[in-house]
Amino acid sequence: MYNKKMELNYKKAGVDEKKAEKLVNFIKRVAKQTFSENVIGNIGFFGGFFKIPSNYKNPVFVSSTDGVGTKILIGQEIGLFKGLGIDLVAMNCNDISVCGAKVLFFLDYIAVGEIKEKREKEIIEGIIEGCKNAECSLIGGEIAQMKDIYGKDGFDLAGFCVGIVEKDGIIDGKNVKKNNVVIGVSSNGVHSNGFSLIRKIFKKRDYYKYYDELGRTLGEELLNPTFIYSTFLYELSSSKLINASAHITGGGIEGNLIRVLPYETECIIDRKTWEIPPVFKIIQKAGGIFDKEMFNVFNMGLGLILISEKENVEKIMEIAKKHKFKSYIIGEIRKGERKVKIL
Repeated sequence: MYNKKMELNYKKAGVDEKKAEKLVNFIKRVAKQTFSENVIGNIGFFGGFFKIPSNYKNPVFVSSTDGVGTKILIGQEIGLFKGLGIDLVAMNCNDISVCGAKVLFFLDYIAVGEIKEKREKEIIEGIIEGCKNAECSLIGGEIAQMKDIYGKDGFDLAGFCVGIVEKDGIIDGKNVKKNNVVIGVSSNGVHSNGFSLIRKIFKKRDYYKYYDELGRTLGEELLNPTFIYSTFLYELSSSKLINASAHITGGGIEGNLIRVLPYETECIIDRKTWEIPPVFKIIQKAGGIFDKEMFNVFNMGLGLILISEKENVEKIMEIAKKHKFKSYIIGEIRKGERKVKIL
């Protein structure tokens, strides 16, 4: 017999369509701040439309997809979310920018247990800020409510971006050669890698501890958003100033820099040429971590590494300063077995 008390609906199953619609309307409004003249239509249709720029002779699309990883759990624990949205854009846009591409557009995927309007708005505001910094358009996305997977408070983030580059302008390391100079560009702290290790070292209460050398709490420092290097890299690549560049993420300096080294070249890096930020020293001391493991896991203060001809170094460092990044001459390319040595 039918029992009205047992009547089910989508909301009782864990999906609040009204909250989702309200959030989508917010996204539609703020996403327009990122639109370029190549965006067609608005967010909310089944797909996002973007007109191919006309000023390319032999264009190649470059794409990337990535997330923020377990850094989101620290954001959740101390209630700071905007930086995670910036991280999401950075992790994707930086990866295609090191290939010489100009970033065109970005899409996000936000999966939640239950919609928390304040949290989701902060994340979206971070994504909008990140897209503005990368000079790309947010043209679509998805908000999925999956309480059975994420519980009441859990969530996850993923992003996808597309860029464009002339075929003969692709930067893949093929031009790297002996006597090229290696330049390190500052990071904004830990960025978005190594947090599974960090969370093994520190407890929730540790994130609220204030450190004089940081000028803030540990949690606030760890949630520093990843630097977005896209416009800086595009200026370098379009001016043909670099032979290669590497976004320093999971795998550290060695694991990422090796990807742009041709065979029969080796990269020698002097670790004394830049100052390692204090947050890495705090992590290392608290976890009793060996130097080699620190360099294998973290960026150690360099979020980006460039390889160039000697005559371009001064100009590159001037452009870095203009974009408000610190830069350092950290090493050189030599003939040898394909590997990275950190001395």
